[in-house]
Amino acid sequence: MPDVAELVLRARRGEQAAWDEIVERFAPLVWAVCRRHNLSAADTDDVNATVWLRLVERLNTLREAAALPGWIATTTRNECLHLLRDKKKQISVEDIDGPDERPELDAWLLMQERHIALRVAFRELSERCRQLLNLLFAEETVRYATISAKIGVPVGSIGPSRMRCLDTLRGNPALAAFEEES
Repeated sequence: MPDVAELVLRARRGEQAAWDEIVERFAPLVWAVCRRHNLSAADTDDVNATVWLRLVERLNTLREAAALPGWIATTTRNECLHLLRDKKKQISVEDIDGPDERPELDAWLLMQERHIALRVAFRELSERCRQLLNLLFAEETVRYATISAKIGVPVGSIGPSRMRCLDTLRGNPALAAFEEES
């Protein structure tokens, strides 16, 4: 599976398959951000279309190709807020009962957004890091000796390798938007 930077480069060259992969991979993120803003299905469709149009317009100006997930999340959030501001201008305050307060839904949606971003970031790790982290964080405890044999690293380098892999994961742009919110 190609990483985000590779997809962006291919999309910049006009490869339809790269565009399709970008949309398929990040459409759930757009949807989750829209749901977090309690948009209707029609408004979600409008924001979704606008986000992808903005990406087509601005893909060549994206400075950091790997930052695409963060760019999509931020653009979606901005478009949601823009749409909500426009709706407020169109409807008088007396006609509004107030927002539907559902903090448990908001918390669930935020958790889903974080899981999507984490999966995106995890897919962009090297194969070795993915194998190591999968073994280290498996439901059943796997001994270092077993990990060493499976992935071919000395037992003494598993801990430092784990730290490097986790640092790489934490530094992924897909997770940057959630660090800003914390």
